[in-house]
Amino acid sequence: MVTKKGIPYIDADVVAREVVEPGTPGLQELVEAFGPNTVLEDGTLHRAYIGSLVFSDPEALETINSILQPHIRHRIQELTEEWEAKGKQAIIYDIPLMFETDWYARMDEIWLVYVNPATQLERLMKRNGYSEQEALDRIHSQMSLDEKRALSTVVIDNSGTMKQLEKQLRKLWKTAKIHFQKEEL
Repeated sequence: MVTKKGIPYIDADVVAREVVEPGTPGLQELVEAFGPNTVLEDGTLHRAYIGSLVFSDPEALETINSILQPHIRHRIQELTEEWEAKGKQAIIYDIPLMFETDWYARMDEIWLVYVNPATQLERLMKRNGYSEQEALDRIHSQMSLDEKRALSTVVIDNSGTMKQLEKQLRKLWKTAKIHFQKEEL
């Protein structure tokens, strides 16, 4: 919805995929740390292998984060500078690990899209095809939604339909403390 309106938007998940594309330093550093099983025959990241490491070995998760976070931060900074060079003073950042890293301290406002834990589990399983345990492992590797709520400026209820979510966002957008270059949602 936001990207359709031309509003400055940076998605950390997209950036995280960019920094491990074939030929990137991020992918090479992962191969050096975890060996040749890190890549598939076509040279792309073996996401299932990395995922199995991340959610079964806390030290592996720490190593992966120490390798990738600097690349992700650098790329997000580049994208931020590109938007600012176009005269955009406010940018929407979609950063799933906003609170687990120190990104939240850099933000003027944090809008959290929130669902109850049962809905979060159900949606994650459906969206990614995870078993219940795989989904729970991923959820438990992050700060709880209730903790995130306490650190957020605005909490948006996402327990309804996409249409209801869009209506909430439009209303919040109009009353936001930060004015996003007068773009409309």
